[in-house]
Amino acid sequence: MTSRPTSTSSRLSLQRIDTVRHETLLNKMAQLNIPDNIYNWIKAFFEQHFHCTRYAGECSTVAAVKASVIQGSGLGPASFIVTAADLHPSTPGNRIFKFADDTYLVVPAANSSSRPGEVSHVEAWTSRNNLRLNRTNSQKSLSSFEKKVTSSPSHHRRARALNVSAAPRS
Repeated sequence: MTSRPTSTSSRLSLQRIDTVRHETLLNKMAQLNIPDNIYNWIKAFFEQHFHCTRYAGECSTVAAVKASVIQGSGLGPASFIVTAADLHPSTPGNRIFKFADDTYLVVPAANSSSRPGEVSHVEAWTSRNNLRLNRTNSQKSLSSFEKKVTSSPSHHRRARALNVSAAPRS
């Protein structure tokens, strides 16, 4: 029986969606087939947020909030989906799985040389979307999968996860 690696995955830690620029998000939402009144409501929701800090009886200057998705708002999950919809791998055969706080890049062994380029591609995407790839928290080769091939006539194949040390989800 021989073993050979078939793919690796990497957990890419992205800065949370709450830093996405409203203008970028609204440009993406404008491309969707949604009624104008709904789009205008969403636009008003994002454009009418302001912030000031009150400390020791003093209040700072009021500033418009131009980036952020309010945590706990009903638009948060949909905003993530719309923002991440255009994040795709640059190499055919590679896969990207997107979750609200983690993104996984899966690279088959045949494409292993494309991994650095894929990470750079994701990093460029995050920059365009006012996000940031946190290289410190990203884990290279979090999981490795191997294909077991026997010499039996059925050539039974079995994949199993190795070296999985996933960080606890927050």
